Amino acid sequence: MARIEYDEDDYDDEDQAPDWRRRLFIWALAAVGLGLGFLIPYTLYLNYQVGQRFGQFQWQIPTRVFARPLQLRPGLAMDAQTLKTELDAAAYRDDGAGVRPGTYSRNGGRWLIASRGFQDVDRAVAPGRIELTLSGGRVAGLRDATRKRALKSALLDPARIATLYGQQQEERRLVRIAEVPQLLTDTLQAVEDRDFAHHYGIDLSGMARALFVNVRSGETKQGASTLTQQLARSGLLGIGREQTLTRKFNEILYALLMEARYDKGTILEAYLNQVYLGQRGAQAIHGVAAGAEFWFARDLRDLSTEQVALLVGIIRGPSYYDPRRNPERAKQRRDFVLGEMLETELINKAEYDRALKAPLGITQAPGSVAANRFPAYVDLVRRQLARDYPADALQGAGLSVLTGMSPSAQAYAEGAVTRTLKSLDSKRRPALQAGLVVTDVHDGEVVAVVGSRNFAQPGFNRAVEAKRPVGSLLKPFVYLRALALLDRYSLATWVDDSPVTVTLGKGRRWTPGNSDGRSHGTVRLIDALAQSYNQATVRVGMAVDPAVIADLIHTLASIQVEPNPSLILGSIDLSPYAMAQLYQFLASGGELQSLHAVRGVLDREGKPVKRYDKAPVPAQEGDSIAVRLITLALQQAVSNGTGRQLVNDGLGRLQPAGKTGTSNDSRDSWFAGWTGDHLAVVWVGNDQNEPTGLYGATGAMRVWSGIFSRLPTAPLQVSDKGLEWQWVAQSNSTDAGCPGARRFAFVAGYAPAYQPCQIAAPEEEQSGGWREWFGWGKDEERPQQDPDEAPTSETPEQ
Repeated sequence: MARIEYDEDDYDDEDQAPDWRRRLFIWALAAVGLGLGFLIPYTLYLNYQVGQRFGQFQWQIPTRVFARPLQLRPGLAMDAQTLKTELDAAAYRDDGAGVRPGTYSRNGGRWLIASRGFQDVDRAVAPGRIELTLSGGRVAGLRDATRKRALKSALLDPARIATLYGQQQEERRLVRIAEVPQLLTDTLQAVEDRDFAHHYGIDLSGMARALFVNVRSGETKQGASTLTQQLARSGLLGIGREQTLTRKFNEILYALLMEARYDKGTILEAYLNQVYLGQRGAQAIHGVAAGAEFWFARDLRDLSTEQVALLVGIIRGPSYYDPRRNPERAKQRRDFVLGEMLETELINKAEYDRALKAPLGITQAPGSVAANRFPAYVDLVRRQLARDYPADALQGAGLSVLTGMSPSAQAYAEGAVTRTLKSLDSKRRPALQAGLVVTDVHDGEVVAVVGSRNFAQPGFNRAVEAKRPVGSLLKPFVYLRALALLDRYSLATWVDDSPVTVTLGKGRRWTPGNSDGRSHGTVRLIDALAQSYNQATVRVGMAVDPAVIADLIHTLASIQVEPNPSLILGSIDLSPYAMAQLYQFLASGGELQSLHAVRGVLDREGKPVKRYDKAPVPAQEGDSIAVRLITLALQQAVSNGTGRQLVNDGLGRLQPAGKTGTSNDSRDSWFAGWTGDHLAVVWVGNDQNEPTGLYGATGAMRVWSGIFSRLPTAPLQVSDKGLEWQWVAQSNSTDAGCPGARRFAFVAGYAPAYQPCQIAAPEEEQSGGWREWFGWGKDEERPQQDPDEAPTSETPEQ
């Protein structure tokens, strides 16, 4: 084969240049291709992320739990301290004028209150100004302060009592851009992004300007991020704050994509709801609406010029410019923003000068975004909602849960537990705990719950979960069932309180005794209940039949209990909440009311989606009459029986009805009592079930007294409907002036036959009229030993 030879001169440098350029061009095309091959799919991926995440800003809204709105009406029991407690709980401020929504002023007994509008379970309540006059522990006058006309009632917006967050502890309340004051949105753009209305996500001139300033100063003094970039950084890129080229690149792409997909109004609205404005513990405050509540305890629409300036100024660095920790630094930042507002003609010189002199206007404590300070109550709320809202569906769902809590009743209950248990603490006594439930007798709403003496700490909720022997607290239901036997029992019926033995079968016997170790002979039925005599109660209960009593308990509280004879003396374990459900039947006058903490639920738009405050089942005539008789007997238990100390405490004015209860060996102290407005059931004891040395009257009743000595409530008045009153001596009706006669209430038509007055009367019948019968205002000493405890020779097996 012929060999081809090349001369070296055939190639020179000029001939090689085109080949080098060609290779460079190919490499460049390859780089561009690779870049486009990466950038296009990556941009499409980011675009998908924008579509997914941008719409999810709204899902991080916490569920808020609210107390009940405060309803005011002429004649309502109310005092100045309670009204102030309610207003403070709802983040109202005393500004001396009471003109701005969420403020009030006070001059003696005259109050001016500017309420906020809110959505209740069944209606929207508009804001307004009311004039309220307090006198004699009551609302003496109520009128519209704007229209100068009398009002039958008025509602004040409720306090926020808890927040149920989702996976992220973010405090946020969504607002539409139309709900945000224009001064705030204009100020935001003037300070953070003046070219927001015209750029396409990034501001190239701003970036160049910031680069020049930072290079010249040798440090980062000026940023160039637009509002869209800030939104991309906080809402789409996650929590990381490291400044990397990759993160900045993604931020710019996100901003461009958002501008391409959404209009300016949508982007600005998302920014206003997403912007980070502070921190409280684990709670991150996001959005201008939550920020206004957190820093100023005000609605956005009620912010002053200087407050708008401070809120916008904080955006640059919520921690660095924290006005509670660094007030001077915050004021400098606020004043800078005010200068920007003046420069862009958002405010005039006069307003600028005024705002410069104004204080920061923040609240000392964070406004209305507090975490759950009422764990026992919120636990009850969760339990009630559990069937309709699983925990993961309830938290972070943006719902509004409207409850029946009364902030003042809750505060008084907590205070009473703290003071009482502290006074009872002793080295000779085990560590004491408490659980209690307070309800509204008119509708069954639970207004207060205390589950522990450390009531602010979550944990074991003794009000709901602690099931302890209820002792004599069950006796009223034994007598209630007995009084249904109209031909056999009345309040005046004689019952035997001598020693009693009950045969249980298999050769076993039960011989309960009275706590004082004595028998009291033949006593009136009303006295047997008021003095809590065990032997008399067992005789009545056995005549009624324990199975009938067990059926009554099931009907009233849906609780299954064994119909053992020991049931008569309360040998069953129930929680304070369960006992409150039983006693609600008595306190409501015989209505079947289901206790409920939740009144209703609103969706994220404020529309009602569920109501829980069902109307109670009206009382049947026979039930209501029997309940009135039991109420009269338990009023006597307070005036002259085991609850006598309440009269000495000054609570005779309320004419309360109540019953003490003590379990064996004084392990559990109980008291259940009610007035014309409220029922409270209290338990005091020890978690290890050790003897405490406390009776119902010396433990739980002291807590009850501590609550009602402060809580405004109406006196208990018992209707005479279906009753007739007769003077009775021995076993017959007689004349009013007959020696030893007592006045009793009977079911109409069932009073004993009349017999003319006898000259002599048994010693135990010496008594005066009905006021002496109740003994309101007497100063007799309380017996030192509570007769509730029931020592037994043998306790039946449950």
